[in-house]
Amino acid sequence: MASNPMQRCCIIGAKHSGTPQGQIKHIDNIRTYTTYPPNNPSPSNAILIMTDVLGMDFPNTQLIADQFAQNGYLTVIPDVFNGSEVPFPPPESFDLQEYVETVMPKTDTVDPMFETVIKYLRDELGIKRLGGVGYCFGGKYVCRFLREGGLRNGGIDAGFTAHPSFVDKEEVRGIRGPLSIAAAETDSIFPAEKRRETEDILKEHTVPYQMFLYSDVEHGFGVKGDLSHAKARFAKEQAFLQAVGWLDEYVKKGAEV
Repeated sequence: MASNPMQRCCIIGAKHSGTPQGQIKHIDNIRTYTTYPPNNPSPSNAILIMTDVLGMDFPNTQLIADQFAQNGYLTVIPDVFNGSEVPFPPPESFDLQEYVETVMPKTDTVDPMFETVIKYLRDELGIKRLGGVGYCFGGKYVCRFLREGGLRNGGIDAGFTAHPSFVDKEEVRGIRGPLSIAAAETDSIFPAEKRRETEDILKEHTVPYQMFLYSDVEHGFGVKGDLSHAKARFAKEQAFLQAVGWLDEYVKKGAEV
């Protein structure tokens, strides 16, 4: 593995304040949070957010989607959990291992849902360039959809992931597009040895990549860090700017790779 399976740190954190501005729409039968850039009903660039196990309805993730929209991207969050997301906050009795083994959706369920949404964005909405943003569980799918051909229906053109989990070495080895990674100093899922392993694999590629390490934060900081703490707030904001800068270069500008 280039990153380890989930642990308790994946499902705890802080809920952020704010009112999401997007709408819930359906793409085929997939519930999708959709938020448009201001005064632009027909953008040519989009971002697909691949969530952690708290799912599409977690307000922190919807607020992040709104921020991407403010930066000029149609942004969509598919509900690939379809009711099987982890409740927030999880009850004390919640068994994460049992959830992973028996409830959490697997790739044979998740891949086709992302494929359907990508096909809709490209074929029906005319999206020319598409970025993928994955948090924790979603980081695996950023790598999977950066493959050459992007699975069956076309993939993403560039990707960003923060504190990824469940990523196989072969999934990192298989990417064919630019990848940016935001990592936490304290993270048993993506610890130093896994970061170095990932770097060694990425060095074999000719595609652009980067990895930023944020001190004094833990796994999950990009979505659900406690913003009342200055260092956590700064890291969360910087990771978002890292994503925007990367996607502006390789999605909006369409820089050569």
